Amino acid sequence: MRRFQYRKQSHTPPKFILSACLFLLILLLFIQGISSLSESTMQRQRESLEKAIMRSITYCYSVEGSYPESLDYLKDNYGLFYDEDTFFVDYRVTGSNILPDITIIEKGDK
Repeated sequence: MRRFQYRKQSHTPPKFILSACLFLLILLLFIQGISSLSESTMQRQRESLEKAIMRSITYCYSVEGSYPESLDYLKDNYGLFYDEDTFFVDYRVTGSNILPDITIIEKGDK
């Protein structure tokens, strides 16, 4: 008797496909959040480094009466320390009484 019975089949996707799509969506949002957090942290580190360099330069000028001639001088005498693998600091001196030009560049991936 079953061969003459017509049963309507539902065309809903299997539950595991829906679960897999939901999992991939949550994973994508998580990765995007981590990436955003990483960019924010890198920006804060850069700002902190810029403030530390300016503070060291200002302190050196107030103590010695002239701006330091190199970044290495600040490292050796004023305790400036930063991650050289992450940031490149371009330090250009124009004169002993003119504030040096400082450019901080984030290095790319290793």
